[in-house]
Amino acid sequence: MSAPARPRTMLGFDFGRLRIGVAVGQELTGTATPLVTLAARDGQPDWDGIARLLAEWQPALLVVGVPRHADGSDSNSTAQALRFARRLHGRFGLAVETIDERLSSHAADERIATSATLRRRGRQDRSARDRYAAALILESWFHHAQAPQPCTTSSD
Repeated sequence: MSAPARPRTMLGFDFGRLRIGVAVGQELTGTATPLVTLAARDGQPDWDGIARLLAEWQPALLVVGVPRHADGSDSNSTAQALRFARRLHGRFGLAVETIDERLSSHAADERIATSATLRRRGRQDRSARDRYAAALILESWFHHAQAPQPCTTSSD
């Protein structure tokens, strides 16, 4: 008899030219925890910081949020986020998936605003929004991945 499958750990990323929010989550619970916000320099990610996180958490999958406008069209940052996702895969050889992150920063602001503790920390740490957005991106991916898929029938 084989051992039960281990729950997969995943890292979520909210990519930005100045900061990259990172969160960790477990597939089993479908929840994510904000971890850290890494500084980017001239649009270049902190690859050493990302490598340290990958070594520490040993994720099975990386999820990158891709910003789009409310109507679904590409934003100014869409191509940069997709390039970041490709570079993550190329540098580290891990599976990388992307998900539409429309409104994740707004939702992160709301989550921070509804918690007195998070509000106090948010005033001291302006980068909190990025890691909370990364957690929401990862939770959105969990929700989307677990959603029932439409059934297709053949006409045979």
